[in-house]
Amino acid sequence: MAKPYSGNYATHLGALIACVNKSEGDILELGVGLFSTPYLHYVATGSKRNLLSLENDKGWLRHFKGSEFMHFLYENEYHKLELVENYENSSLINKQWDVVLVDQTPDLSRKETVKKLAHLAKYIIIHDANDDSQHRRTYQYNEIYPLFMYKRVWDKDDRHAAVISNFVPLDDLW
Repeated sequence: MAKPYSGNYATHLGALIACVNKSEGDILELGVGLFSTPYLHYVATGSKRNLLSLENDKGWLRHFKGSEFMHFLYENEYHKLELVENYENSSLINKQWDVVLVDQTPDLSRKETVKKLAHLAKYIIIHDANDDSQHRRTYQYNEIYPLFMYKRVWDKDDRHAAVISNFVPLDDLW
């Protein structure tokens, strides 16, 4: 039986597309997904930009990296997919990035990863950034917002995405 998927999983695309269009360098995706991974794969491949997608769920990663049952491969010379045990402790993230999408699980680990990337990434997009009590309790993004000079929220969908940066003002993203 097919697993139901929701358009709520794509509500970070507006912010992600805006940041990708404003940048030219390397991209990091933390948590692969049905919406972000194909989009980033084709952007990176078409523009010859490096994209690294990290995932901590081996079974989920298999859908994008390929298996005997899946013949569509997203990996190529510009796009690498890697399995990680722990996002924030992975040595693979310790470099300069133009764009980072943080959409990993477990949810609470997102804030720790963002802390590590605060001075490494030009644009950081965090999914599920609604400012209500449920989201504040689940993600605790309010603890990381003070680490950044700039913040802009994509609130055009029910589930918000925030862009945060210490490098570039975000007034003209959209």
